[in-house]
Amino acid sequence: MLFDSHSHMYSVKFDGDREEVFKRIKEADVRYVLNAGADLETSMKAIDFAQKYEMFYASVGCHPHDVKDLDDATIQLFKGLVKKPKVCAIGEIGLDYYYDHSPRDLQQYWFRRQIQLAHEVSMPIIIHDRDANEDTLKLLKEEKAFDLGVLMHCFSGSAELAKQYIKLGAKISIAGPVTFKNAKKLIEVVEAIPVEHLLIETDAPYLTPEPFRGKRNESTYVKYTAQKVAEIKGMPFEEIARITCENALAFFRIKA
Repeated sequence: MLFDSHSHMYSVKFDGDREEVFKRIKEADVRYVLNAGADLETSMKAIDFAQKYEMFYASVGCHPHDVKDLDDATIQLFKGLVKKPKVCAIGEIGLDYYYDHSPRDLQQYWFRRQIQLAHEVSMPIIIHDRDANEDTLKLLKEEKAFDLGVLMHCFSGSAELAKQYIKLGAKISIAGPVTFKNAKKLIEVVEAIPVEHLLIETDAPYLTPEPFRGKRNESTYVKYTAQKVAEIKGMPFEEIARITCENALAFFRIKA
């Protein structure tokens, strides 16, 4: 009943043994995996996996790192791709002021434009926010993004910020760092947010949870995040798995 709500299984880090990894996912308790596009090429790869494998779904969009190369023609291609089967969101999109691989004015412009695209195609959005909390929330409000459905991917903000998002109707996605020894702030988020508003993810191949921290992440490891959330909440693992899966199915509008 597990749903990995955000991964990048098309990464070159899986090129050597991708089919073996996919086999492990199929044999595990992970029933659904959302592969999030980061640019046009990876969005198309995510769609390809969704068409070939039952457990995979896809989103399309351009990560803030790469918006320096984005143009209106690509936006129109994204608009066509959302019509493909099993595409269920626009993302991951947002702002990243930590690396600043793209100029901040371009990040903001294309963030707005991709939210507008989501309005055009009536799809929820997956948000990347790193060190840009104020501008991310401001742009989401200005573009009326919460009318669409907003998922805060790999949430790393404070419990108070998480509460603001929940009041606006967003969902919070918890990733592997919640299992780390220094995860006090993220644990406070899980404690503060009702489980009905939580999703879980791997962000594979990144952010590998304990006990595999430092190694390549994969969707089968989402169970370790679920186990930690269950421990924090004082709930059975099976209940956390079921509720977070149902939350993801509802957010992405997937019929079980």
